[in-house]
Amino acid sequence: MTLKVGIIQQHNTSDVEDNKQRLAAKCRALAKQGAELIVLQELHNSLYFCQTENVDLFDLAEPIPGPSTEFFGAIAKECGVVIVTSLFEKRAAGLYHNTAVIIERDGSIAGKYRKMHIPDDPAYYEKFYFTPGDLGFHPIDTSVGRLGVLVCWDQWYPEAARLMALQGAEMLIYPTAIGYESSDTPEEQERQREAWTTVQRGHAVANGLPVITVNRVGYEPDPSHQTNGIQFWGSSFVAGPQGEFLFRANNKDECEQIVEIDLNRCEQVRRWWPFLRDRRIDQYGGILKRFID
Repeated sequence: MTLKVGIIQQHNTSDVEDNKQRLAAKCRALAKQGAELIVLQELHNSLYFCQTENVDLFDLAEPIPGPSTEFFGAIAKECGVVIVTSLFEKRAAGLYHNTAVIIERDGSIAGKYRKMHIPDDPAYYEKFYFTPGDLGFHPIDTSVGRLGVLVCWDQWYPEAARLMALQGAEMLIYPTAIGYESSDTPEEQERQREAWTTVQRGHAVANGLPVITVNRVGYEPDPSHQTNGIQFWGSSFVAGPQGEFLFRANNKDECEQIVEIDLNRCEQVRRWWPFLRDRRIDQYGGILKRFID
């Protein structure tokens, strides 16, 4: 089975409606080229607002179902595609999540995943905005397969990828927002970008699954002027089950691309490299501890 996946690497502005309309146009264009699944970047409706801690920015959040699921649901139905969205969810007053919503071809919600690992670093103050997810690591069944959807900071954790694989995920998907810190040297910036790429390719290899990672791109200033803002490094990519690049965008430009994934090949790779067979599950109890003294 070959799956045609569309990815959209976009530079966002403060105009939420314009960001959404540009995404919609790109979804339509990818669908006309045969895309069956389209993956959007993390928090794709707006600027990456977590550069500062500002209570007024909670106004960007919305319920699920809500306006954005209705908007992208209409696009999914019009185009006959599955869309992976990434939204700022308002669950209740004072309770918010960073939530991926998977929308079926008919516009309905197939499922959602709330980001589990929440960073807290200069310019990435996500703990101020997001409650850690409480839905666990569970793949979502869709008409294009069982999708192991995670979000950004989750991509550094092999445990998350493994738990998705152990429940039958047929691919790992990471909507992302990550970029360069301006005070780092160019050499350090490149080491970070390559580390980010390498760890996710490792998830592909360790689990015998394709990985789809879609990052935002372009410069976004820090409204507080405490930092020099973030230059998002793009570099969205699709890797096959041996970690091989099927496609990799550059680190500067917007990009819309269709990538073909041979899902049958994953079965063959797992026969050659039966990592799941050889796991010593009787010896892994320590993984549940924070640290082993």
